[in-house]
Amino acid sequence: MFSDKDIQHIENKGITIAQVTAQVERIKNGMSYSNLVAAANIGNGIERYNEIEIQDFVNLYETKQNNFDIVKFVPASGAATRMFKFLFQFLNHFNPKKETIDNYAKRQNDTLIKPFISGLERFPFYNAVLLEAKTIHPNFENLSEDEAYLEFVKTMLSKEALNYSFLPKGLLPFHKYKDGAVTAFYEHLLESTLYASSNNKAKLHFTVSENHHEYFNSELTKIKAQLEQRTETNFDVSFSYQKAETETVALTNQNDIYRSEDDSILFRPAGHGALLENLNDLNSDLIFIKNIDNIVVFNKNKKLSNYKKLIAGVLIQAQEQAFSFLHKLDNDSASESDMLTIAMFLSEKMNVSILDDFDDLTPEKKKQYLKEKLNRPIRVCGMVKNEGEPGGGPFWVKDEHGETSLQIVEFAQINIEDTAQAEIVKNATHFNPTDLVCGTKNYKGEKFNLLNFVDPNAAFITMKTQNGVGIKALELPGLWNGSMAYWNSIFVEIPVTTFNPVKTVNDLLKPEHQTQ
Repeated sequence: MFSDKDIQHIENKGITIAQVTAQVERIKNGMSYSNLVAAANIGNGIERYNEIEIQDFVNLYETKQNNFDIVKFVPASGAATRMFKFLFQFLNHFNPKKETIDNYAKRQNDTLIKPFISGLERFPFYNAVLLEAKTIHPNFENLSEDEAYLEFVKTMLSKEALNYSFLPKGLLPFHKYKDGAVTAFYEHLLESTLYASSNNKAKLHFTVSENHHEYFNSELTKIKAQLEQRTETNFDVSFSYQKAETETVALTNQNDIYRSEDDSILFRPAGHGALLENLNDLNSDLIFIKNIDNIVVFNKNKKLSNYKKLIAGVLIQAQEQAFSFLHKLDNDSASESDMLTIAMFLSEKMNVSILDDFDDLTPEKKKQYLKEKLNRPIRVCGMVKNEGEPGGGPFWVKDEHGETSLQIVEFAQINIEDTAQAEIVKNATHFNPTDLVCGTKNYKGEKFNLLNFVDPNAAFITMKTQNGVGIKALELPGLWNGSMAYWNSIFVEIPVTTFNPVKTVNDLLKPEHQTQ
């Protein structure tokens, strides 16, 4: 299958021939769908807490916060291109000399262009774009209204002007305050002072694309000193890229390895599951994970941040109990009664399905079994009510060994053609907005190797095009899906107000992204 040149290329990327061969076989064999047993609902896999309980968990976290080394992990490599998709279509298909914007919107069935234009002055980049447009076009003031809108959009997106679509989402003007516009990157630093700092120090780790790294560094240099003075917090900000060795091969529709024009094997980025390597490199006690575009203006963030403290409090309580049990199992001081208590804790708190014949095991086998189930990374994930947003959902899933566990499952992992599976999906009430806190150290303070807790069968196969050719691409198990399959999971309901992603530029007009 591979020439000497291929082998050299593969080894230079830090990948083995065996790994590439396995990737090829996985694509050829097709996706392994998740075997859903039931949707996780309130009382059956998702915890719901009342106001008093929430406050107790918040207090627990605040009391212990300074004892922990905390980091906020933010996937931030995505370019802003998709946010502007409808505006690129507008540039390509609208001619102000032949039609009005109203006519264009009807003709193209474009429901986004008119809200964009009517909200123009409320966008955080309005003043910057207008100033640039007037600089580029001295006769801007003399254009008709529709021509001016077209030039405004051109100024935003064209390479010769502001080139916003090249920028990563994290560096776009996101929110407008009295003293100017700020980026999502800025807001994440500011937000970390609300819940993800300890001893007046906030650590943040952003995964970025190599192309954008210098731009993030430049922005950090610009805002760091002012933010540190404003918040009395020291910021320790680090960056990493998706690693070359996490890239995967693709096959043509004829199941041949897809090759570039120079006949070399094409390796492609393998989705957010590749970031498990980056997460695994961190050495902190608590790791908050949140997407770059899910950030609101600061005055609205103060209240929402309590829900981060809630899930962190839930994690600390569960982790302390698990560590206590593990020490007891280590010290040979666990009685039969204790082991029953530990099994109940695993089942009721950690959502672990206990072996049917657990009671029949010898005391030594019970101890081994409980220790293996308990001594795992822990994640507490916020779950919001599903109001039609796309995203991974919480389900009870049976694996190939017949064990049932709580998982976050992407829609692509479900065989919706199977009526029984489709019925389970219909009963789903919540989804995961990528809002989680992780405990990645064991009861001895040692870091888990997170690569040992992945379900490789949860990989995705997606249909893409490369240079006009249809290809089958392999994505690694999603970071909070199959990459965390063998973690212990606790799902907690949080309000839908905590989920405010910016998928199109018009989302910046929503109240959560406006200061007024």
